[in-house]
Amino acid sequence: MDLTIHTTVLPHTDPEASLAFWRDTLGFEVRTDVGRGAMRWITVGPAGRPGTSVLLAPPAVDPGITDDERRTIAEMMAKGTYGWILLATEDLDGTFDRLQAGDAEVVQEPTEQPYGVRDCAFRDPAGNLVRIQQTG
Repeated sequence: MDLTIHTTVLPHTDPEASLAFWRDTLGFEVRTDVGRGAMRWITVGPAGRPGTSVLLAPPAVDPGITDDERRTIAEMMAKGTYGWILLATEDLDGTFDRLQAGDAEVVQEPTEQPYGVRDCAFRDPAGNLVRIQQTG
Protein backbone atom coordinates (compact mmCIF):
# COMPACT_ATOMS: atom_id res chain seq x y z
CA MET A 1 0.00 0.00 0.00
CA ASP A 2 1.16 3.52 -0.80
CA LEU A 3 -0.83 5.89 1.41
CA THR A 4 -0.30 9.55 2.20
CA ILE A 5 -2.19 12.01 4.37
CA HIS A 6 -4.00 14.29 1.95
CA THR A 7 -6.44 16.27 4.09
CA THR A 8 -7.29 16.56 7.74
CA VAL A 9 -10.44 18.26 9.03
CA LEU A 10 -10.76 20.87 11.76
CA PRO A 11 -13.96 22.64 12.76
CA HIS A 12 -14.53 26.36 12.48
CA THR A 13 -17.16 28.58 14.04
CA ASP A 14 -16.28 31.81 12.24
CA PRO A 15 -15.03 31.38 8.66
CA GLU A 16 -13.57 34.89 8.41
CA ALA A 17 -11.65 34.57 11.68
CA SER A 18 -10.39 31.13 10.60
CA LEU A 19 -9.24 32.54 7.27
CA ALA A 20 -7.43 35.36 9.02
CA PHE A 21 -5.59 32.85 11.23
CA TRP A 22 -4.78 30.12 8.72
CA ARG A 23 -4.12 32.37 5.69
CA ASP A 24 -2.87 35.63 7.13
CA THR A 25 -1.16 34.54 10.36
CA LEU A 26 0.08 31.03 9.47
CA GLY A 27 0.65 31.87 5.80
CA PHE A 28 -1.29 28.95 4.36
CA GLU A 29 -2.78 29.35 0.90
CA VAL A 30 -6.52 29.06 0.32
CA ARG A 31 -7.28 26.19 -2.06
CA THR A 32 -11.08 26.19 -2.00
CA ASP A 33 -13.78 28.23 -0.29
CA VAL A 34 -17.33 27.01 -0.86
CA GLY A 35 -20.64 27.68 0.83
CA ARG A 36 -22.02 30.78 2.51
CA GLY A 37 -22.10 32.34 5.95
CA ALA A 38 -21.19 29.92 8.71
CA MET A 39 -21.82 27.01 6.31
CA ARG A 40 -18.48 27.37 4.50
CA TRP A 41 -15.94 24.67 3.78
CA ILE A 42 -12.48 26.22 3.37
CA THR A 43 -9.46 24.19 2.32
CA VAL A 44 -6.05 25.66 3.16
CA GLY A 45 -2.55 24.28 2.98
CA PRO A 46 1.12 25.13 3.12
CA ALA A 47 2.29 27.08 0.07
CA GLY A 48 4.11 24.87 -2.42
CA ARG A 49 2.73 21.65 -0.92
CA PRO A 50 -0.47 20.92 -2.83
CA GLY A 51 -0.67 17.35 -1.53
CA THR A 52 -1.31 18.39 2.09
CA SER A 53 -4.42 20.29 3.17
CA VAL A 54 -6.55 21.24 6.14
CA LEU A 55 -10.30 21.41 5.58
CA LEU A 56 -11.91 23.97 7.88
CA ALA A 57 -15.51 22.85 8.15
CA PRO A 58 -18.61 23.80 10.08
CA PRO A 59 -18.94 21.37 12.99
CA ALA A 60 -21.80 18.95 13.57
CA VAL A 61 -23.63 19.51 10.29
CA ASP A 62 -24.05 15.82 9.53
CA PRO A 63 -27.78 15.07 9.61
CA GLY A 64 -27.08 11.92 11.65
CA ILE A 65 -25.74 13.91 14.62
CA THR A 66 -28.21 14.42 17.45
CA ASP A 67 -28.88 17.72 19.23
CA ASP A 68 -27.16 16.32 22.33
CA GLU A 69 -24.09 15.46 20.26
CA ARG A 70 -24.11 18.97 18.74
CA ARG A 71 -24.16 20.48 22.24
CA THR A 72 -21.29 18.23 23.31
CA ILE A 73 -19.24 19.24 20.27
CA ALA A 74 -19.95 22.94 20.94
CA GLU A 75 -18.90 22.52 24.59
CA MET A 76 -15.70 20.70 23.63
CA MET A 77 -14.82 23.34 21.03
CA ALA A 78 -15.37 26.10 23.60
CA LYS A 79 -12.95 24.33 25.96
CA GLY A 80 -10.44 23.73 23.17
CA THR A 81 -10.62 19.94 23.51
CA TYR A 82 -12.32 18.99 20.23
CA GLY A 83 -9.79 19.45 17.42
CA TRP A 84 -6.03 19.71 17.17
CA ILE A 85 -3.22 19.46 14.66
CA LEU A 86 0.56 19.05 14.84
CA LEU A 87 2.64 21.12 12.40
CA ALA A 88 6.41 21.27 11.98
CA THR A 89 8.94 23.94 11.04
CA GLU A 90 12.70 24.35 10.80
CA ASP A 91 12.44 27.77 12.50
CA LEU A 92 10.33 27.31 15.62
CA ASP A 93 11.37 30.58 17.26
CA GLY A 94 10.69 32.64 14.13
CA THR A 95 7.35 30.93 13.61
CA PHE A 96 6.41 31.50 17.24
CA ASP A 97 7.32 35.20 17.00
CA ARG A 98 5.28 35.62 13.81
CA LEU A 99 2.22 33.95 15.31
CA GLN A 100 2.48 35.85 18.57
CA ALA A 101 2.79 39.15 16.64
CA GLY A 102 -0.36 38.14 14.70
CA ASP A 103 -2.33 38.01 17.97
CA ALA A 104 -2.71 34.23 17.96
CA GLU A 105 -3.69 32.84 21.36
CA VAL A 106 -0.50 31.43 22.87
CA VAL A 107 -0.97 28.20 24.79
CA GLN A 108 2.72 27.36 25.27
CA GLU A 109 5.94 29.16 24.37
CA PRO A 110 8.74 27.14 22.70
CA THR A 111 9.69 24.42 25.16
CA GLU A 112 11.95 21.37 25.24
CA GLN A 113 9.57 18.51 25.99
CA PRO A 114 10.68 15.54 28.13
CA TYR A 115 9.89 13.24 25.18
CA GLY A 116 12.63 14.83 23.04
CA VAL A 117 10.74 17.41 20.97
CA ARG A 118 10.95 21.19 21.10
CA ASP A 119 7.55 22.71 20.36
CA CYS A 120 5.03 25.47 21.07
CA ALA A 121 1.24 25.68 20.95
CA PHE A 122 -1.51 28.11 19.93
CA ARG A 123 -5.28 28.04 19.57
CA ASP A 124 -7.03 29.03 16.37
CA PRO A 125 -10.24 31.11 16.48
CA ALA A 126 -12.39 27.96 16.82
CA GLY A 127 -10.38 26.74 19.82
CA ASN A 128 -8.44 24.08 17.90
CA LEU A 129 -5.04 23.38 19.42
CA VAL A 130 -2.22 24.01 16.93
CA ARG A 131 1.08 22.51 18.14
CA ILE A 132 4.21 23.31 16.13
CA GLN A 133 7.41 21.34 16.59
CA GLN A 134 10.98 22.06 15.56
CA THR A 135 12.42 19.90 12.78
CA GLY A 136 16.02 19.43 11.77
